[in-house]
Amino acid sequence: MTRRGRFLAGLLLAVPFAIGFLAPGAAGEPLSGEPVFRFTDPEITESSGLVARDGLVVTVNDSGDGNRIFTVDPATGDTVGTTRWPGEARDIEALAPAGDGEVWVGDIGDNLGSREHVEVTRVPFGRGAREVDPPTYQLVYPDGPHDAETLLADPSTGRLYVVAKAFIGRLYAAPERLDPDGPNELTVVDEVLGIATDGSFHPDGSHLVLRNYGQAAVYTWPGLERVAQVDLPRQQQGEGLAIDEAGGVLLSSEGTRAEVLRVELPFGEPAAPPSASPTPPPSASAPPSASPGADERSPVRADDERSLWPWALGGVAGIVIVGVLLRSLRPRD
Repeated sequence: MTRRGRFLAGLLLAVPFAIGFLAPGAAGEPLSGEPVFRFTDPEITESSGLVARDGLVVTVNDSGDGNRIFTVDPATGDTVGTTRWPGEARDIEALAPAGDGEVWVGDIGDNLGSREHVEVTRVPFGRGAREVDPPTYQLVYPDGPHDAETLLADPSTGRLYVVAKAFIGRLYAAPERLDPDGPNELTVVDEVLGIATDGSFHPDGSHLVLRNYGQAAVYTWPGLERVAQVDLPRQQQGEGLAIDEAGGVLLSSEGTRAEVLRVELPFGEPAAPPSASPTPPPSASAPPSASPGADERSPVRADDERSLWPWALGGVAGIVIVGVLLRSLRPRD
């Protein structure tokens, strides 16, 4: 590739990140983050998913790693356990609590939008090294492939949800019971925070939180009313989010020896009984229907409309910048 080609490729890759910084999620200063620990394991280079349970933290590397998770002691930042399982990982991006010393691992990344199905696997975590052979469940979108980095598990029902990583995010529900012989077809629930890189339910089931590279949004559950959107502390490439049993929110970032931060988010009072779950629409191709107990709402809610304009402005700015630079690089007569 020529020098000009390399420059243009780097520019096009950088524009989405620049747009993200041009589009704050909330007015005012970002949340302050309290450092909790720093990963000491040199093999944890791209912390993409995060779970905090039983006084331990579980993380997984971004795409490019194999089928393994790391159990970390937050008192020291040291890796105290690993779990491995057979098979070839495609693009592992997410974790979700599974109860009883286990986590769901989401091999759900699809940057090219070409996968016929994505996969989730339930594996144990804890101190010590272990090799396991767990079942893997295939998930299929009803409307074609999507890239995703967020896997959620309802603490009341155990049901899994996936959030497509798109300009306008979309929440999908897995079947209540997964069939290991699959495929298990996902169903559309509603539109949510765009470019989501991770998320988690509050342990009491009353709220869920989604994050992207610079913002976090808090939603009631099952109503999916967005009650807060805040700017997060700056991180190298913030991707992971976990909520521990006490409701503490942790954030992780890609990068070797990356720091894990604790932040305070405004959850408010529980908005609905945690035993209820939104009912996906009867037809995958139909617009998402309202959840039980929730007000009727349009496909894009009013608070979404207010938050989309800075993203649109950032997108226009990015296009203009690319156009100007491309014009400046044209050969001159």
